[in-house]
Amino acid sequence: MKKLLFLVVFLISLFGNAQEYFPINEGVKTTPKNTVAFINATIYVTPTQIIKNGTLLIKDGKVSNVGIAIPIPADAKIIDLVGKFVYPSFIDIYSSFGIKTPKREQNSRNSAPQYDAERSGYYWNDHIRPETDPVSLFEFDTKKAEELLKAGFGVVNTHLHDGIVRGNGLLVLLSPNLTNAYRIIDAKSAQYLSFEKSAQSKQAYPNSLMGSMALLRQVYLDADWYSKGLAKNKDLSIEALNKNKNLVQIFDAGGKQNNLRADKIGDEFGIQYTIVGGGDEYENIQEIKASNATYIIPINFRNAYDVSNPYFASQIDVSDMRKWNQEPSNLSVLQKNGVRFSLTTHQLKSVSDFHKNLQKAITYGFDKTVALEALTTIPASILGKSTEIGTLKNGSFANFLITSGEIFDPKTTIYENWVQGDKNEINDMNIKDLTGDYTLTYNNKNYKLSIKGKDRKLTSTIKEDSTKVKSKTTYTDNWINITVNDTQDSTKYTQLISRIDPDSENFKGNFTDENGKTSKWGAVKEASKEKNEKGKKEDVSKQPTIMPITYPNIGFGSNEKPKQETILFKNVTVWTGENEGVLNNTDVLLKDGKIAEIGKNLKANKAQEIDGTGKYLTAGIIDEHTHIAAAAVNEAGHNSSAEVTIEDVINPDDIKIYRNLAGGVTSVQILHGSANPIGGRSAIIKLKWGESADEMLYKKSPKFIKFALGENVKQSNWGNNNTIRFPQTRMGVEQVFMDYFQRAKEYDTFKKTGKPYRKDVELETLAEIINKQRFISCHSYVQSEINMLMKVADKFNFTVNTFTHILEGYKVADKMKEHGVGASTFSDWWAYKYEVVDAIPYNAAILHNVGVTVAINSDNSEMSRRLNQEAAKTIKYGGVSEEDAWKFVTLNPAKLLHIDDKVGSIKIGKDADVVLWSDNPLSIYAKAEKTIINGVVYFDIEKDEALRESLQKERNTLMNMMINEKNNGGDVQSPKKRTAPDFHCDTVTEF
Repeated sequence: MKKLLFLVVFLISLFGNAQEYFPINEGVKTTPKNTVAFINATIYVTPTQIIKNGTLLIKDGKVSNVGIAIPIPADAKIIDLVGKFVYPSFIDIYSSFGIKTPKREQNSRNSAPQYDAERSGYYWNDHIRPETDPVSLFEFDTKKAEELLKAGFGVVNTHLHDGIVRGNGLLVLLSPNLTNAYRIIDAKSAQYLSFEKSAQSKQAYPNSLMGSMALLRQVYLDADWYSKGLAKNKDLSIEALNKNKNLVQIFDAGGKQNNLRADKIGDEFGIQYTIVGGGDEYENIQEIKASNATYIIPINFRNAYDVSNPYFASQIDVSDMRKWNQEPSNLSVLQKNGVRFSLTTHQLKSVSDFHKNLQKAITYGFDKTVALEALTTIPASILGKSTEIGTLKNGSFANFLITSGEIFDPKTTIYENWVQGDKNEINDMNIKDLTGDYTLTYNNKNYKLSIKGKDRKLTSTIKEDSTKVKSKTTYTDNWINITVNDTQDSTKYTQLISRIDPDSENFKGNFTDENGKTSKWGAVKEASKEKNEKGKKEDVSKQPTIMPITYPNIGFGSNEKPKQETILFKNVTVWTGENEGVLNNTDVLLKDGKIAEIGKNLKANKAQEIDGTGKYLTAGIIDEHTHIAAAAVNEAGHNSSAEVTIEDVINPDDIKIYRNLAGGVTSVQILHGSANPIGGRSAIIKLKWGESADEMLYKKSPKFIKFALGENVKQSNWGNNNTIRFPQTRMGVEQVFMDYFQRAKEYDTFKKTGKPYRKDVELETLAEIINKQRFISCHSYVQSEINMLMKVADKFNFTVNTFTHILEGYKVADKMKEHGVGASTFSDWWAYKYEVVDAIPYNAAILHNVGVTVAINSDNSEMSRRLNQEAAKTIKYGGVSEEDAWKFVTLNPAKLLHIDDKVGSIKIGKDADVVLWSDNPLSIYAKAEKTIINGVVYFDIEKDEALRESLQKERNTLMNMMINEKNNGGDVQSPKKRTAPDFHCDTVTEF
């Protein structure tokens, strides 16, 4: 019934509302006068088309005319707005108004995970819900509407905030006085998406950001397949998605990195999303600008931190302090860089904070005209409703504000908010602002009168010289009444009454004294102290001080991105990693990002010369197995997640990147975790601190994927109630591989026939392995499973590339050599779980001596910055030579990653990825003094010391600013210690 009602409502909104035909059981019914002329106002027809002393004529809920000296119909009601302003009402196109967001039920420890969808006839994943129709869910929220009307909003675009694909939007007028027949402008205003799962389902997949991204890609591929009539099944979700594809696509990304991730998916499928940001876009504005997206920006600025307690203040990360200072500049930065955006109340705890925050943004340089555009014409344009809402042009809805002054002036009062010609009074516009200081005169005496308050709620203070006189002030029906008690006899008082003159700031009238004599009294308003004298220098004390943005915008970022240099190292000890071995007192020239020359007495014009006497130059360390610089590590919702990729979730702001650079690390492979037998695709990156995620990725990177064996994949340590996902045994793990590779083989065979096929990203990836286009790095411990995977690979005619961890590799070293697989192992970790009880620290040396290519990896953010010392342990455990030990963390991992033509050794023509060490690089005393990638210095030990001092000064400056904020009555929040996640192979998070 509810759906039918709103369908009728929608049809009425489409076909006009000039005549109401619903029977209403409310007694005698009259038709009010519906033509109104507002005269003598300053009218903002659009943010840039302004009419002074103009007339706005509305009829039947729409603007019928606007201009100067326009004809006014005889039957029109005339409202004189002399001295007042008229603006189009605001539009919020990202809202949940009137639609309750479902709450996610927390899984109890006794509840088993849900792996399959609960719905029939819909998409296989419950978090894809494009069929969601907000009309059937909508209930007008009068209280919330009044809050929004008070803030100046007349229209909201609402939807159900739930799921990855969320269904369409509902464009709604906010006036509580309208009936449903006139309230809905558009019942299919937009298609909404996000990375967040639905609270209406406990389906496990996806459990990560990269899983959400992979799922979206597969949905789009399936929608295309379905649209061609090639699917055999009925899918109501895909049908709804295809029906909505021509709507504006609004993606709730929620932050600078996710903004770019969403835009990346859109670009892949030819969709330009309108992106809901997070307010931190200023931190990587060039990438945001390059996305060419239109944004919807919240203005939920954080409060200052209470730093009055030094201990708790020390827990606050300087980057959080900096964000408090910088966030209000976001709108100004977006504007100055030509990014098109609208504004939203989304994420605000209270709508009443909207104007306060917007005015703060204006003090940070945000243009008022652009602000008005972002609340009117731009949101209307995004929705394709420019002729209906967002302006006061002829034919548009009569949605407008009447204000006392310029809309974004802090002193301005919003009097009325008209929605479709329906008046909503916010403040009585007949009330005059009486606040201020006056010279009060009566009985031949002068007093100081001070009036404070808002609207009719006034308080007053009267002083005779410095003596306070008891008084009371009331403001009723355009009259002011000041009652003044006698200073000698409190039972006696004088009543001073005056009618408010709209053209004067002063009061005057007559009063009767105790003797019955009538006398005159008056109050003359004093000039505001806030007004500057002509020619007097403006007070700039309130102008905000904005801390400079760094790259990245956290501690240890640079004020500008470092640039490539020509660098000449002189008289340095060079560990080449090549047949030349160690070269003493040698020069190395880095030019154009490459190793250009190696030799004695080298010279180069305009090169920065570095004296390497007593120091060591090596290739940068390469970590074959790490989880730093990632926003997710495991997609554990299925036993195979070959469709996901770590490249989607690189976090270029991870401080661990900088710490790794300080340990001489220049390249890493970020691997998926070991939660499932077939994990996700990896990312091979260079640690270019301050660059974007895309800039960090190796160009034309070799393709890798993470596989896993052992306890993790069979859920040995997940708790009894969580272990229901196949496989549950080691032999089950083998069957997962056999099944998926067989399916991939059949998929690939059919694909090669040229017949139409449903593209499956997961099977595409596995087919690449069979076709020797993608390499496996496999988490492994126990010899039986190591043998098993090599046999599976032999059956499908491919080679496992790398066994990582491989702590029982010494038992099967000969078989590994025969298969052609490499080993990436720990130096001396063991006994941290049962399946590694047979680990020995001689593992690396034994494998190396048999002829297996061996690397030492970290799998740990702390160990990764000391890999030089981990490599040194192989000299103690196994007698490996210094040069071979060093190759375990440079050339050998480069070989395993198939990037040894670019990095891993010092050789002419290779990338200039080098490290200058203070001592023998295998020594515990060695420090990385300079870490260079492609000829760019990304870590310098001397600059690091200067950065530490600078950060302490910045912290002190920000703390003083926050103390001032608190002392001046600003809101503050309790300090919070932010702990960055430390991912390991078995880390499973819920996104």
